[in-house]
Amino acid sequence: MRHGRELDLGSLGLATKFTESFGRHAVKKQLEQLGYELDDVQLETVFWRLKGVAEQKKRVTDADLRALVSDEVFQPEVVWKLHDLQVTCGTLGLSTATVKLIDSDGREQIACSVGMGPVDSAYKAVDLIVKEPVTLVEYSMNAVTEGIDAIATTHVVIRIENSDMVAGGISQRTFSGIGAGMDIVVSSVKAYIGALNKMLGFKERFPQEIPPESAERTPVSA
Repeated sequence: MRHGRELDLGSLGLATKFTESFGRHAVKKQLEQLGYELDDVQLETVFWRLKGVAEQKKRVTDADLRALVSDEVFQPEVVWKLHDLQVTCGTLGLSTATVKLIDSDGREQIACSVGMGPVDSAYKAVDLIVKEPVTLVEYSMNAVTEGIDAIATTHVVIRIENSDMVAGGISQRTFSGIGAGMDIVVSSVKAYIGALNKMLGFKERFPQEIPPESAERTPVSA
């Protein structure tokens, strides 16, 4: 048997520490109890990612497993794609944005909106098309190159709040998206659409995981 670093899955209801061989069986069993049936390749992906999480947190929960399945295994098809984007902003008033998206059937949809900055107005325009209001819980941007023409990478995390009580707290589903481009608004919209696509795909595949109600998105002032 191949031995590896022992991980403690006590918070998953498994009262023992395990090596890699036993750990795969334990993780598979817990995933099945959560309603997930993964093939060997998917299980391997989740297992190794889970090891990395456990090395940092020491203890993992059902929520950790659900998040890993969502981010590492589940890869949804593109539902919406950014086609065109035009924004107007400045010190004279609210920012405005016009967004054109293409759906999975190739149909174009256009929406316009105003907001507290170009990113917020663009996100609101996207919301008018997608019609899936969410809470924006994380928004960050990094320049991957130097200079004024640097390529910006934007990372966003959106959340759907589930009113079901799990382990004494509220179960919250999150979905992440990443976008890159020389225009920070374009990269921001690409990241947001990426997160929405992941959420919509998951919603279609696992409708029992998504609550009927959703929270509103928090405005972005960028």
